[in-house]
Amino acid sequence: MENVKPRSRKKKPLGLKGLAAIGSGTVAAAALIAALIYLQAGKQYEKVFFPNTTINGMDASKKSVEEVKKLIASGAQNYVLSIGERGGSTQEIKGRDIGLESVFDGSLEKLLADQKTYEWLKHTKAPQEFDIGTMIQYDQDKFESAVSGLDCLKDELVEKPENAHVSDYVSGQGYHIIAAKEGKQLDPEKVKSGISEAVMGLIPEISLEELGAYVKPQIPADDPQLIEQVQTLNKYANVTITYSFGNEKKVLNGDKISKWIGIGEDGKVYLSSSSVSAYVKELASQYDTSTRAKNLKTSYGQTVRITGGSYGWKIDQSTEADELAALIRSGQSQVREPVYKQKAASHGDNDYGTTYVEINLTAQHLYFYKDGKLLVESDFVSGNESKGWSTPAGVFPLTYKQRDATLKGETYRTPVSYWMPFNGNIGLHDATWRSTFGGTIFKTSGSHGCVNLPPAVAKTIFENIAAGVPVLCYHLPGTESQTASNGTSKPAETKPAETKPATEPTTAAKPAEVPTAAPPTTAAPTTAAPPATKEPETEISTSAPSKDGEVGPGVSNSSGKKKTGPGAHK
Repeated sequence: MENVKPRSRKKKPLGLKGLAAIGSGTVAAAALIAALIYLQAGKQYEKVFFPNTTINGMDASKKSVEEVKKLIASGAQNYVLSIGERGGSTQEIKGRDIGLESVFDGSLEKLLADQKTYEWLKHTKAPQEFDIGTMIQYDQDKFESAVSGLDCLKDELVEKPENAHVSDYVSGQGYHIIAAKEGKQLDPEKVKSGISEAVMGLIPEISLEELGAYVKPQIPADDPQLIEQVQTLNKYANVTITYSFGNEKKVLNGDKISKWIGIGEDGKVYLSSSSVSAYVKELASQYDTSTRAKNLKTSYGQTVRITGGSYGWKIDQSTEADELAALIRSGQSQVREPVYKQKAASHGDNDYGTTYVEINLTAQHLYFYKDGKLLVESDFVSGNESKGWSTPAGVFPLTYKQRDATLKGETYRTPVSYWMPFNGNIGLHDATWRSTFGGTIFKTSGSHGCVNLPPAVAKTIFENIAAGVPVLCYHLPGTESQTASNGTSKPAETKPAETKPATEPTTAAKPAEVPTAAPPTTAAPTTAAPPATKEPETEISTSAPSKDGEVGPGVSNSSGKKKTGPGAHK
């Protein structure tokens, strides 16, 4: 029997499916192992807190509850809070000063128990924070006392904030905005809240600035209303008004206007009307001449000082104050003359200029100068002295002039051809009923107060005079004349009177003071100037351009009632 060798079999190589099956089993096993390891690693977080865990501001990572408690207890016992102030100063509050202590109520244990240990890996990168208010407590009264005792909260030591505001006026510069000041005043409630939060978290230091505890100014430098206020104030204060009084100038600018302006309770800029009015009144007292005495170098060579009358510059104070206030509010600078109620011929020491009527009541003689040249001179008859009708001294503007007027009183109706009133019902006019003038006629047979002139003289003056021309009436002792003339006027060849006042270096050079009325004399029997009864009567027009609404002596007014002239019979 032949020996038969067994047939050997060759192993077949594994296919792809076989290899995949083996690999899958290996990965599954590895994953299982890894999961077991991960879960095993998470087991430790059953007793300690996850990584990156902060509790009440303390790092509790991988610490047990007991370890965290010790940290909290130690922190409370040795706690000191440093409080940083504005400017770099610091103050402290110690835990023992406010009765700070740790209190544990199971919150830590619950927090640990709530950890899902299988989530430990994500907490290695994702931090978590917990604030547990029940673990720290302080004595409220001690806390209040400690906080209120801080120097930074004491009113007497605090630098309070200042709002941005308008500066005072600076000459030549005007107004500007002064920036707000922060100061160091604190809001007590914000301070308490911030300190309490720090203490409960055992935070070692805080900044009051970062807490936003400082009281801020209410008005910043860019406040729209503040900007508008400064702009308006500068608009007013930058005005320059140059008043012109002949050769003299009076400048009003911000140095004075700044005292009249301010900001009201409503935040609006105001201009004090009373201050403007007071300034215009001051101008009037300085430059008005209507009530000021005049010095006249008379045609006799002597200088007299005439008091009384109404001639001269007179500012319309109410209208000028209104216009000045309007200019200031508009911001418009200008050179101007004030608004006048009454003007004179010139500015300076004497305001009557070179055209005027000079009336010497003592000599009963007048001179009419026009543009510095004597045009006519003449004797006249003035008010009856014995009856108290004396023509007053003073300087007056011619009120108006009128042809063919009738002067009326209760006992007379006198037509005149040339009527030129200058002092109420007193005026210059022709007196056809008189054949002589001058001398002492006025003492016993004078007029009712008017200046009676020869017709030719009255005509010449009338044709060359205008409303507003000054009439200067004065007394000059030593110039009396006992001789009356027939009224013939003399041509003007005399040197005109000087308009500048005489200097007063000595007593002799001092102008004679002119009284406002003629000196009293002994009354003598007389008959007043007779009225013309045969000539036709002419009513004075009620629309005559009289400044004061006055008409000639005794002229009827619009109501038909008669007015009597000075000293007229009743």
